[in-house]
Amino acid sequence: MKAAAFDYIKPTSLDQVLSLLQQHGDDARLLAGGQTLMATLNMRLSEPALVIDITGLADLRGISVQGSALRIGALVTHSEIEASALVAQHAPLLTEAVPHIAHRAIRNSGTWGGSLAYADPAAEWPTCLLALGGTVIARGPRGERRIAADDFFTGLYSTALQPDEVLVAAEVPLATPNQWTGFSELARRHGDYAIAGMAVCAQRQAGVLKGVRIVLLGIGATPLRARQTEALLDGRALDAAAIASAVASLKSEIEPFPDLTNTPETKRHLAGVLLQRLLQSAQS
Repeated sequence: MKAAAFDYIKPTSLDQVLSLLQQHGDDARLLAGGQTLMATLNMRLSEPALVIDITGLADLRGISVQGSALRIGALVTHSEIEASALVAQHAPLLTEAVPHIAHRAIRNSGTWGGSLAYADPAAEWPTCLLALGGTVIARGPRGERRIAADDFFTGLYSTALQPDEVLVAAEVPLATPNQWTGFSELARRHGDYAIAGMAVCAQRQAGVLKGVRIVLLGIGATPLRARQTEALLDGRALDAAAIASAVASLKSEIEPFPDLTNTPETKRHLAGVLLQRLLQSAQS
């Protein structure tokens, strides 16, 4: 199948992009890495009148430390994150997660901002951003707006972005000496969509976890925080009994969506396996 006819423009400034979005509204789509948009166009799941190619906007690129946060521009590719020494130092969860994203060819083209804006509940970056307590930075005709990750993912493939806004970057807090993070996912084959996945972030000191954030992918309509289980673990010594209690809590807390090949019960079991493995790794 081929895409329906559409107009194409490659703006030279963000102001031009914002003007086009105001003019065309829902009839326009942004092209960043294209790894999702091109597929939806070709399958005619998306039929915009205008495709706005933002890949020429240098302001949306780059990885930098700004104050107490690591800022990653919307057009930074998955492979650039994978290779970044700044990311490895200040946001090691992202370095750990990125090899799970599809295959090298897709990581070379797909973008950080595109993944966040598309908000696929089975994608790695939305899950990691939420686990790290990050912030999305959006630009619109009314100026810049900062949106906490906890408020950004609003539903299946939907976010708090307004139709006339562009996601320009996202920030995560710089890792602290006591921070512990972990990421894992289970898929039939490497590069397939995960059946279930998990990102965990906490402060670890003397065998105790504090400020625990547990986020699941592939389970619900959005990346899903397991708040009941977070509270159970917070401030508790991480021994075998605590891990067993956390796994039981997680299984009772979540109501996984089925997919074409996996039942909710399968996903519930696998989520428990992931949590057990990650918490056991935190003991070392």
